[in-house]
Amino acid sequence: MKFTDGFWQLRDGVTPVYAQEAYDVTAGDGTVTITAPGKVIERRGDTLNRSTLTVTLSSPLADVIGVRVEHWQGAAPRPGFALAAESGHAEVVVDDETGTLRSGDLVATVRRGAPWSLTFSAGDRVLTSSGHKSLAHMTVAGDSAYVHEQLALGVGELVYGLGERFGPLVKNGQTVDIWNADGGTSSEQAYKNIPFYLTNRGYGVFVDHPGHVSYEIGSESVERVQFSVPGESLQYYVIHGATPKDILERYTALTGRPASVPAWSYGLWLSTSFTTSYDEATVTSFIDGMAERDLPLSVFHFDCFWMREFNWCDFEWDPRTFPDPEGMLARLHGKDLRVCVWINPYIGQRSPLFAEAAAAGYLVKRPDGSVWQWDLWQAGMGLVDFTNPDATRWYQDHLRRLVAQGVDCFKTDFGERIPLEVEYFDGSAPERMHNYYTQLYNEAVFAVLQEARGAGDAVLFARSATAGGQSMPVHWGGDNTSSYESMAETLRGGLSLAFSGFGFWSHDIGGFEGTPDPGVFKRWTAFGLLSSHSRLHGSDSVRVPWAFDEEAVEVTRLFTKLKLRLMPYLYAAGQEAARRGTPVMRPLQLEFPGDPAVDHLDRQYLLGGDILVAPVFSPAEVEFYLPAGTWTSLLTGEQVQGGAWRRETHGFDSLPLYVREGAVLPLGARDDRPDYDYRDGLTLAAYPGPDAARTVTVTTPEGDVAEYTVTRSGDALTASGPADHAFTLRDVATGRTAASSGGRAEL
Repeated sequence: MKFTDGFWQLRDGVTPVYAQEAYDVTAGDGTVTITAPGKVIERRGDTLNRSTLTVTLSSPLADVIGVRVEHWQGAAPRPGFALAAESGHAEVVVDDETGTLRSGDLVATVRRGAPWSLTFSAGDRVLTSSGHKSLAHMTVAGDSAYVHEQLALGVGELVYGLGERFGPLVKNGQTVDIWNADGGTSSEQAYKNIPFYLTNRGYGVFVDHPGHVSYEIGSESVERVQFSVPGESLQYYVIHGATPKDILERYTALTGRPASVPAWSYGLWLSTSFTTSYDEATVTSFIDGMAERDLPLSVFHFDCFWMREFNWCDFEWDPRTFPDPEGMLARLHGKDLRVCVWINPYIGQRSPLFAEAAAAGYLVKRPDGSVWQWDLWQAGMGLVDFTNPDATRWYQDHLRRLVAQGVDCFKTDFGERIPLEVEYFDGSAPERMHNYYTQLYNEAVFAVLQEARGAGDAVLFARSATAGGQSMPVHWGGDNTSSYESMAETLRGGLSLAFSGFGFWSHDIGGFEGTPDPGVFKRWTAFGLLSSHSRLHGSDSVRVPWAFDEEAVEVTRLFTKLKLRLMPYLYAAGQEAARRGTPVMRPLQLEFPGDPAVDHLDRQYLLGGDILVAPVFSPAEVEFYLPAGTWTSLLTGEQVQGGAWRRETHGFDSLPLYVREGAVLPLGARDDRPDYDYRDGLTLAAYPGPDAARTVTVTTPEGDVAEYTVTRSGDALTASGPADHAFTLRDVATGRTAASSGGRAEL
């Protein structure tokens, strides 16, 4: 939100109270508290009829400093994010000139007197600062009160993150509103709005406000990032890290690590699509068609019309098309498939559950006590009030019944269209609940799956999210269109979400709206199967590969089997996401922060730490960048030197897929399923690089862990690992292989 009219003036109706000075600075138990009046106090009379801002510094975790700004302290808004906090991280020193709070290597320093000056530094380097006219309380006539902060942007400093945004990956120059909306992938709106950004200068900033946060990223004051929230207070955290991955590790320590997801979820998912006609015979024909064509399938998804129209959600299989759901689910499990079904948090008026929920007080109400309803999506639908514990249990009990029938996971759709003219059971402010609602919704569903399946075997396919939503994976990119342009914008959204702490991400292969031409489908298939999770899904047309052409079948087979062979590597990347918060699909800026050539890259990514993927967003040609070092094509074995741009032409069965210098990829022996014992028949593929030792950890779906160390010395390669599991060592550069004996192999 913009408050100024150019550099010199304010917009009409805006009355500011700027922090003009640090009038007093007080040390507390792990805190520094500053009184910042809206005028420099020169005499006693200046303290009368005067607004002040109270600024409190604290530290919940090492290298994380919180800043709380309060105009009035009497409000008690809820809900709020659940954040981790520990005592003992703050070192406080207050003297005649400054007050400092140190947490790890991060130091916040406030200078007494005028002008207002709060700096954040690490070592001898200032990371960012809040200076003159940065911190303010703003009253806007006819609107509301706001608190804003502006943090300085340095020359060449670039901003990333703020959720799954489909525009430019670098956010400089943009206005971004943290406000969940069902806007598709081709607009400025987003399903997953996260009030967290990081920059290429060693820090990130998280605004602890679950409602509307408005950002002006060098777009109002071009030298600053401004963020503002409605109300009388603002809480934000500055997070330091030596690398972008360190920043994400600390941010996810604060807001929640991604949960581990089951190995079976990495395999290919096939959907009924949305409005297509289907029954059990149709579903069986799809599944059998995949098997007949040797296309490994892991999960089958039933979209909305598994329930009767106008009844969504009543959690009942439509008896006209699915008269025997328990038997059908058993038959699908007999084909070694998991089953996912679509749900949302709305109850259509036609459903018998609507009257039941309304009578029990389980639906969100209007201020006059009536049930909030509208006709968008489902006629007369109401919204389940997840702030009511009884309503949450009621909703969960319906899910438990489905799990007992044989449902393995849920696609938690919607959660963005949340009204404001309502009252919640627990009194939560509607503005703060608009974005936060999806957290309660996904938590309710994820808890049922964890209860039934155990931690590590629960997985969602969720569309909406807020900060902390990464703890309940997986999320997919929402409604895109069937074009190369939408394929590219989808990737931009995924990379932006990765910068926001989300470890796992997927998208609709082929695009959701419309029907892709065969070329788009085949290019998207390669991209989709080189994502953390892979789903074939559309709106009014199916996405079985043979609906396009025979080559689409071959391309699907090739990349599905490649992904399954890569499972030891991908599963390890997923474990790293759960352990450290490092996403499986990584913007190059995370792995090569010192290379300015990667600063703006948004058409390529790393899958795990060692495989570079450049999807082809055209019929044949692709331009991409390889950072410095020797890179080897995973598909052909060709070696090329990085530190340069490349232009290549690829058939539909290929794309730029390069392995990083010195990498050791653990490759599985099976290509028919994602969940197998990765140690059985394991190959350690060593790629060209300097002399060094590399340790690779292989974790099986059952949780067994094995470590292997591969050492390169000149032309010699050696590998060591557990003696009770044989493996093969392969030198990719020469093609030589050696089988292990007693846990050791040599070349």
